[in-house]
Amino acid sequence: MKLRTIAASLLLILHASVSVVKAEEVSDVGEPVPIYSESELIKLIEQNKHLERVKADKCQLVEDIVARATRINLPSYEFLYGDMLTWGVCVNQDVELGLYYIESAAHQGLPTALERIGSYYAHGTFVQQDRERAIPYLREAAGMGDLNARIQLAELLLRDYGSPLDYEDAYRWLYNSVTADQRQHRRIALLREGLAQRMPENIIARAKRKETYW
Repeated sequence: MKLRTIAASLLLILHASVSVVKAEEVSDVGEPVPIYSESELIKLIEQNKHLERVKADKCQLVEDIVARATRINLPSYEFLYGDMLTWGVCVNQDVELGLYYIESAAHQGLPTALERIGSYYAHGTFVQQDRERAIPYLREAAGMGDLNARIQLAELLLRDYGSPLDYEDAYRWLYNSVTADQRQHRRIALLREGLAQRMPENIIARAKRKETYW
């Protein structure tokens, strides 16, 4: 009986100690963080603040992010999880798996994912540099309104990558782009000027027609 009493007492002490540790962990983490809505996450991605947000939330949402990326296959969450993997944010770094999820998001038509893959090929980040391979990704993202993709596409075209047949679209996209960033605005103006020097006047005039969205 005494042995049973001692064992029971030890179990109670152990349980109390574990409870204290768990309570301390909860107090360190703070209040539970709600999972991001689709629109909220896309906005964070467009502002390139998604990884900062995950770190600011003390990595509490990793399981939810992984579930939405790997089970539900939401493109915004695939991109977020892929970026977390490639840069080792809140998870063990796994570049190959990270690129897989970013590529998956790109195939589902997420403009930022298309731009990111195109940019990686253009600059040789995580992959072998292949500027020609970057063009289709950047072109698709540019057509969907991604400003960074429009700028990078024009830069590659002016460096004689891609096809001259893309000049008109590249010029049109830049001509219809809007930005409050003055440095970016000047950059766009220079790229437009460079493209215009390679295009006939009638093609330039046609490219300046207002974009139509269906």
